[in-house]
Amino acid sequence: MNQVVVKQEKSGYQIVEAYKSLRTNLQFCGEDKKVIAVTSCTPNEGKSSVSMQLGISLAESGKRVILIDADLRKSVLLGRTKTQKSVRGLAHFLSGQATLEDVICSTNVKNFYMIYSGPFPPNPAELLGGKNFRSLLNALRKVYDYVIVDTPPLGSVIDSAIVAEICDGSIMVIESGVISYRFAQEVKSQLERSNCPLLGVVLNKVDMQKQAYGKYGKYGQYKYGDYGQEEDD
Repeated sequence: MNQVVVKQEKSGYQIVEAYKSLRTNLQFCGEDKKVIAVTSCTPNEGKSSVSMQLGISLAESGKRVILIDADLRKSVLLGRTKTQKSVRGLAHFLSGQATLEDVICSTNVKNFYMIYSGPFPPNPAELLGGKNFRSLLNALRKVYDYVIVDTPPLGSVIDSAIVAEICDGSIMVIESGVISYRFAQEVKSQLERSNCPLLGVVLNKVDMQKQAYGKYGKYGQYKYGDYGQEEDD
C-alpha cells in the first residue's frame, strides 16, 4: 500500500469547531449513511477542501475513513498531498488497469486513507456509471466506517448525480455570497432526482467579520475542465 503525506495547515478555532460540528451532524444521520457524496454548484467553492477536512475530522474521532477522489475531470487533491512515487488512481481501477489494493493509499493521519482520481479519462461519466464503481463502493463500505466521495460540481457536469445515485447521502458545498438561491435550488433538484438524500449544506468561505449576510449574488459562467492550475475546488 502506498503511503502519502497529507499537507495539514493549522486552522483557527472557529474552523476546527465547524468541522467538528459537521462531523457530529453527519454521525447523527444514522449508521446507514456511510457512503457520502460531496458536490457543489460550480468549481472553486471549496468542496475538495471540505471533503478532505471532513474525512480527517472523522478519522481523528476514531472512525476508519477513506476519501475517494471521483473528480475525473479536474482533480486538485493530488496537489494537497506528498507522494514518494507515482500512484495509480480511480481511473486505473475503473478501466481495469489496477486492482483495489493498487489504488488505496494510507496517509500520515491515523485511520485516514485515500484513492486518487488518476489520469483524466475521455469518458468519466461512463466509468462512474459502470459496474466497477458500484462494486468498489460495495467493497469499501464493508471495510470503512465512512466513504467520502469528492465529486465534480453538479452545476457543471452530470457526474455527481451519477455517483450520488449509488451513495447513502450527499452534502452540498456552497460558497457564501457567490451562488444564487435559484441556482442552488436547481442543483438541489438534480440531486433529489438521483434518489440520494441531501443530508445538508455547507456554507463555505463565510466572512466571519460580518454579522449579517446579504442575498446570494449573481453567479458567472464557469468552464469546467480547464486543467493545469491547482484551485480550491
